[in-house]
Amino acid sequence: MQAAPTAENGRAQDRIWSGWMARAQDGDHAAYAQLLREILPFLRVLTRRRCRDADRCEDIIQDVLLTVHRVRHTYDPARPFTPWLAAICDRRSIDALRKRVRLGAHETSDDRAFETFADPAANKELDAGDAAQALAAMVADLPPAQREALELVKVKEMSLLEASKVSGQSVGALKVSVHRAIKALRLRAGVSE
Repeated sequence: MQAAPTAENGRAQDRIWSGWMARAQDGDHAAYAQLLREILPFLRVLTRRRCRDADRCEDIIQDVLLTVHRVRHTYDPARPFTPWLAAICDRRSIDALRKRVRLGAHETSDDRAFETFADPAANKELDAGDAAQALAAMVADLPPAQREALELVKVKEMSLLEASKVSGQSVGALKVSVHRAIKALRLRAGVSE
């Protein structure tokens, strides 16, 4: 039969964890890995006090571990480790519960929402070759300044400064021309913005 934990055992465990965290702060990866393994049962006990769902508890524990990793530099080795860890765990648990309540107030579940059906007429109008020809014809109908700006900036992927030097248009004029060209192509293709 195992003896009940005593206050002295708890203080001894805290000193061990505190030492591992201090070594982890100094760059000892093995001590840090050992600390993370050893605190898991403690975190599970703490999270189960606030949350009964095992999956949610594990999510909270993962969040606690990420938080410990992110703020490990704030731990003061001269102070007890367990209250520092428990405070982080409490805050993450409270945050998770608040988030659950917030989402629950605004979300509804509908299993049918994830069903999708292909439209039999989808993409039947044009094949890739026809689409390319149609796009080339629409680009050819653009005003020369817009067509040139579109080809330099979007097709040849030049920067606005490079395209400005090649075309002789200012950077601002190129931006406007590209915008107008794209807007005109969308209108001709029947695509809403």
